[in-house]
Formats: sequence, structure tokens, C-alpha cells
Amino acid sequence: MKETTAVHQDIRPLQILILNLMPTKITTETQILRLLSNTPLQVEITLINTKMHQSKNTDKHHLDAFYQTFDDISVHKYDGMIITGAPIEHLEFEEVDYWEEMVKIMDWADNHVTSTMFICWGSQAGLYHHYNIPKFMMNEKIFGVYNHKVYNKKNLLLRGFDDEFLAPHSRYTEVRRGDIEKINELEILADSDEAGIYLVASKDYKRVFITGHSEYDPLTLKSEYDRDVAKGIDIKLPRNYYQNDDPQLQPMVKWRSHANLLFSNWLNYCVYQVTPYILENGKKE
Repeated sequence: MKETTAVHQDIRPLQILILNLMPTKITTETQILRLLSNTPLQVEITLINTKMHQSKNTDKHHLDAFYQTFDDISVHKYDGMIITGAPIEHLEFEEVDYWEEMVKIMDWADNHVTSTMFICWGSQAGLYHHYNIPKFMMNEKIFGVYNHKVYNKKNLLLRGFDDEFLAPHSRYTEVRRGDIEKINELEILADSDEAGIYLVASKDYKRVFITGHSEYDPLTLKSEYDRDVAKGIDIKLPRNYYQNDDPQLQPMVKWRSHANLLFSNWLNYCVYQVTPYILENGKKE
């Protein structure tokens, strides 16, 4: 932080909006809140879900107590927003029952949110809507913990990162490097030889796209694997996850340090250091 900024900074809790599209909302909100709370910065969270889709996997009392809709919050501005993934990759974007509502939220964010982080399916939806970048079905699910290479070490989101790092993925679709490289506004910051694109950001940091699940808890991949096996789905073991590839043994957690670093870098450099003290005033000089 520049000295002039530090001397004149005013401190208040950051207002972070989370659009939670996952069916297991309590699990997802807990994972994200743990990462957001692991910095000295104060944050106040507002949770919203879509009005067009009624959750069947989260208790209605929890939704009524902790969640709002876009209509409830649309008059306000926020320092940051996170849009989660959703297990709907088999659908075209326009076939999703809340797609029009989501488009409205993404467009609204351009003038009401300092920086938005898109996760997994949310990142594909954001890249498609804002830049017309398509998603493609994979021959088999990208499932496990994969090694990634860092590009442009001077990028603020990558400060403190090792040259290579691990992160979980759990998806059937991908976005492709060639389509992203056509967009001058975007920069590819990290990818994997096996899992493909991982981290993309607009050069002004207003939009950050993460195709994986850095927020996952140690046992999330195990829960997904056990669920699919119980359903009779032909699913391979998560890559690079179980000790000796034995699902009877404890999973190996090798991504948490970089997950915390990624979220803290976003919160610090893309949100806190550029957002105005009075949100209605627009961006800091």
C-alpha cells in the first residue's frame, strides 16, 4: 500500500455479497466464510439466492433467516461479490431456470460492486455472459487435486504464490485458452496441464474467474465421490487426493495455504485497497 493511501485510509467493515447457487448452501457458505475471515480485514456478509429457483437441500428456516433476494439488496452498493458454482453443467446457460435473473445480477454488479469473484460454474457463466466465451463438455470429469503453473508473478492476485501450486477441481466442462486469449481485457494467471484453465482476471481486477474449488474443505471431494458411488455413477477416484489412492485412507490436504492466499489477495488488493470509504462515491483515486 502506498504511504499516501495508508495515511489517509479510513477503515470500515467491507460489505461482501455472496450469491450462493449451490444446493448445499450451508456447507458452501461456511467454506467461503472461513477463507474470508482469515485476514485482519473486517467483513460483513450478505447472502442472497435466486428467486426463480427454490432450494430443496437447505432448510427453509435457514434460508428465511439468513438469505435475501436480489430485489432486497439491489439498491445498495458492495465492496465485493462472490458468485458460487452450481451442479448444472449439463444445461446450456439459457436453459437454467434462473439465468435471466443471474444476468441481471451480473450486469448490476458492473456499477454496484468493486470486484466480483466467480467460482467454477459461476466463472463459466461470467465468462460466457461478459465475453461470449463458451464452455465445452469433457470426455470425463475433471475430479481431484491438480498441479497448476503460475503466470505473471507480479499480478496482485498471485502475490506470495509459489511457482506451482495445488487446487481442487470438480467439473464436467471447461473453458479453453484460445477463446480467452482473444479477449484483450482478460489475463490468464494460472492453469494446469491436466485440468486446464484455473485462474483468469480482467486487467482492472473487477472480475476474477476461478474454475476450480479452492474453497473446498478437506473432505468435500470425498463426500462427492461417496455420493456418486452410492448412486451407481461410474466415477473415478479423485486424482492426487487419497493416500496411495486408497479411499479407505485419510485424504491428503495440499491446497489450503494457497486457497487462503488467493482469497486474502483478492480481498486486500482487488477490494479493500480500491473500494471507496463511502460506497456511493464510486472508486478511489
